[in-house]
Formats: sequence, structure tokens, C-alpha cells
Amino acid sequence: MEVNQETIAHLAELSNFALDEDQSTRLVSNIKEIVNYISQLDELDTSNVEPTYQVFEMENVWREDEILPQEADREALLGLTKEVKDNQIKVPKVL
Repeated sequence: MEVNQETIAHLAELSNFALDEDQSTRLVSNIKEIVNYISQLDELDTSNVEPTYQVFEMENVWREDEILPQEADREALLGLTKEVKDNQIKVPKVL
């Protein structure tokens, strides 16, 4: 993908950024430099390098799930809320 003024303008619009001409020009230049720097990795010969999946040993620690008795009951918890409707917590509408 070619990085140019149109690409930057499109990305700025998607990101809701306002960029002036100078900022856009500098951003094109900076991104091209970053891509060129990263593309140097393509020159490395990694044919005899085994992939690394973990850099340190990790072990999952598993435990049994247990249902423990709780001190609070439904009525006590509903009593802590501001508003209850039909035995449920009523919250403000979020759209």
C-alpha cells in the first residue's frame, strides 16, 4: 500500500483528525521512514531459525470452580439500588 497524501487524508477523516497541509506532509514522510525501517526485517535470513512461541516458561494454574454460599440475598442487594422495577435494578437508558 502506497502512503501518500490521499491515504493520510482518508485515515484522518476516519479517525476524525484535522490535519493541515504541513502536518499531512510530515506524516507521509514519517510513515514512509517507519515502513522502510521495518522493511529491513525482510532482508534477514530466518530460514534456520526455529519460531519462538514463548520466551519464558508459562504454566496454567487450574483450580476447581466452587459455588460458595453468599451472605447477601436478592432482596438485600436490590435494597442497595436507587430504583427497582419488576424485581430488577432499573438503570438509565443508554443509547
